[in-house]
Amino acid sequence: MMRFKKLAVAMAAVMALSSLVIPAAAEEETQKIGISMPTQSLERWNRDGSYLDEQFQAAGYDTILTFSDNDSSQQVNDIQNMLADGVDILVVAAIDADSLNTVMDEASEAGVPVISYDRLISNDASAYYVTFALATVGAIQGQYIVDTLDLDNAGDNVYNIEITAGDPADNNAPYYYNGAMDILQPYIDSGVLNVVSGQIDFDSVATDQWATQTALERAQNILASYYADGTQLDAWLCSNDSTALGVAQAIESDYAGDNTVIITGQDGDEANLANIMDGKQSMTVYKAVANEAVVTLSLVEAVLNGDTIDETLIENSDWDFECAYDNETYETSEGVVCPSFILTPTTVTIDNMQEELVDTGYYTVGDDGYLVAVG
Repeated sequence: MMRFKKLAVAMAAVMALSSLVIPAAAEEETQKIGISMPTQSLERWNRDGSYLDEQFQAAGYDTILTFSDNDSSQQVNDIQNMLADGVDILVVAAIDADSLNTVMDEASEAGVPVISYDRLISNDASAYYVTFALATVGAIQGQYIVDTLDLDNAGDNVYNIEITAGDPADNNAPYYYNGAMDILQPYIDSGVLNVVSGQIDFDSVATDQWATQTALERAQNILASYYADGTQLDAWLCSNDSTALGVAQAIESDYAGDNTVIITGQDGDEANLANIMDGKQSMTVYKAVANEAVVTLSLVEAVLNGDTIDETLIENSDWDFECAYDNETYETSEGVVCPSFILTPTTVTIDNMQEELVDTGYYTVGDDGYLVAVG
């Protein structure tokens, strides 16, 4: 009888302990990350969204991932829904940063930190910024044209060039354009480079939503208006791959001259890498968005842990890629600097595709011999 009494007491003690432990465990809620991407119509944003979602889920976070179809009002609605769902932090690649001011204020009032992803949101609710060296992207493109045409040894030769820039609603687009023009403008001023159409300033060469069709139609108009008489076209500066795709299509179908035109790009979209392999595009500036996701994850973890965030985040990491801490350059409002983590982009041509894209694991080679993005 005594043995059964002891057993009953022991079981009661276990049940009592269990009743104490279960509520404590129930209080440990998984933290939730809101990820707002601009659109699925551009290949690179699909990769960004996928990498971010995978990184955060693998680290044990819950995620909400949305794509806003290049509709600013939809992005506002998406972010408001995330706030209503109780996200702990927001990672936002803005369609139009100015349109997000009200919802950014709502995030601030809710105590939800915002990380500007790839595109800076000019609102003080944006606590941190993760991107690639923006002007460097354009400078790489401009320098490629200078080197390939050997402009420093042009002599009396004059080379004809046209320019296609990005979406005026995208804060990054002027950085890319200005980075390239800083390299090319001296050659334009000296007459070594000639923009036959005369369309040079950013507003004249910008492309709404980075749309391939818009770039294609503008390129067709330029070719019909200025090159139909056989005028040689030597280079076309394109700020990214979706616009380069349209320009390459126009040159292939509507240009009567020599089709060996230098065309630049950015992002490493699969169709453009195929064009590089086929000689229809010359280069692209590749931004390893998988690395951008790694930096963003580390930054989010530090924010949620309440850690001090500065260059020590980089120093204490095991990243095998270049990233710099910048607490001077980017402002969310006048005098308010947004601490930023800046990654380094890479030039990709047909000569180094294997080394930069395949050997690194970012792409595989498909059955047709063309590159396929991983992830």
